[in-house]
Amino acid sequence: MIKKWEMQIEVHQNLQTLSSTWQHLWQKATQSCENAYAPYSNFWVGVAILLENNEIIEGVNQENAAYPSGLCAERVALFRAGIQFPHQKIKMMAIAARKADNPQMLPVTPCGACRQVMIEFENKQKTPIQVLFQGAESEYYIVDTTAHLLPLQFNASSLGLQTV
Repeated sequence: MIKKWEMQIEVHQNLQTLSSTWQHLWQKATQSCENAYAPYSNFWVGVAILLENNEIIEGVNQENAAYPSGLCAERVALFRAGIQFPHQKIKMMAIAARKADNPQMLPVTPCGACRQVMIEFENKQKTPIQVLFQGAESEYYIVDTTAHLLPLQFNASSLGLQTV
């Protein structure tokens, strides 16, 4: 038996084809990169999250000389949103990255740990979280749900528990 999972990615050839909301969120994410603390990798990551109340929460990666004590930008932003606005659903998030010495944005996707946290937030709020990130060739990708980024997710049912 073979099972197939399908994933949909909306591809945009440039920023101008994105909605004004996505463009604004992308701008916030790219600006956030400036506040990253990444003295070892010099890989700056910024995230901007749009909540249902239209608040925007930003996060940046935080490195530490004692690897792996740092934290990715996605988790910083998600945990911050969970603390500041615990009852607000996350609608959208934009993820941007660049090297410290180059203003050119780079293709980036969330790491596995961040994908797991993203899906946990999505499952908790029972509504999809849309995600924007830059792909190759300066394309921009939007997924309608974090489940497309982590199709074989670990969740409450993996622990033999009912889904929260």
